[in-house]
Amino acid sequence: MGDLLGGHRAAVTGGASGIGAAIAAGYAREGAEVIILDHNTAAADITVEGIRATGGKAHVMALDVTDKAACDATAAKIASDIGEISILVNNAGINRRNPMTGDKAAVVKDWDDIVDVNIKGVFNVTHAFLDQLRNNKGRVVNIGSIQSFLHVRWPNSAAYTTSKHGVLGFTKALAAELGPDGVRVNAIGPGLIETPLNEETRRNNPHVVEMYLEHTPLKRNGKPEDIVGPAIFLASDLSAYVTGGIVMADGGYRSI
Repeated sequence: MGDLLGGHRAAVTGGASGIGAAIAAGYAREGAEVIILDHNTAAADITVEGIRATGGKAHVMALDVTDKAACDATAAKIASDIGEISILVNNAGINRRNPMTGDKAAVVKDWDDIVDVNIKGVFNVTHAFLDQLRNNKGRVVNIGSIQSFLHVRWPNSAAYTTSKHGVLGFTKALAAELGPDGVRVNAIGPGLIETPLNEETRRNNPHVVEMYLEHTPLKRNGKPEDIVGPAIFLASDLSAYVTGGIVMADGGYRSI
């Protein structure tokens, strides 16, 4: 185990699987005590068991990031029962790919659900932990996307693309506001990462995956572990003078 995050306590939303689970495990390997916040506590328990099996410290708390009162209560419980956090990873997110020209009721529901989780959820959790982050000169790592910048030719993703543009805007605005308090706020922009979130989309749209890879210099999809290094960098003192930015982990997609 390393010590880049020794002495830190990190809360990771959506940490039960995929990118969130990989980041939680990576933080624990670098000495952080990790709290996984996820509505899927059964899967989160498995992630925590894996972390503890290798000597790391980890906990699970159930959380729906769209519930502001629950976010506030969870932050307070962590402070009283475990201790204040100094690192927050806003990773929880959803995606659905229905066309704007499709069934009107479905389009409205998808839009509301995606915005509730991907934008409002990021606000709810960050606001809940704000005092702890300010008290500890904390670090916030938001999970954006290459779709924080562009559409990348994935079909039917207006709501998701809009939400990830919003995450980047929130990152920049919060970095400017909290910088004087010593709080750093950055984002990571993953490309096509193989996670449970997009498994069905990848399986049902092989031509889109192929089109994506044709535009990717590294010629492969990413793995959750490919996001761990950037996440450790942004949470550690290695990035002490970095705030308001986004580290792209997209295999070079935006370079060509």
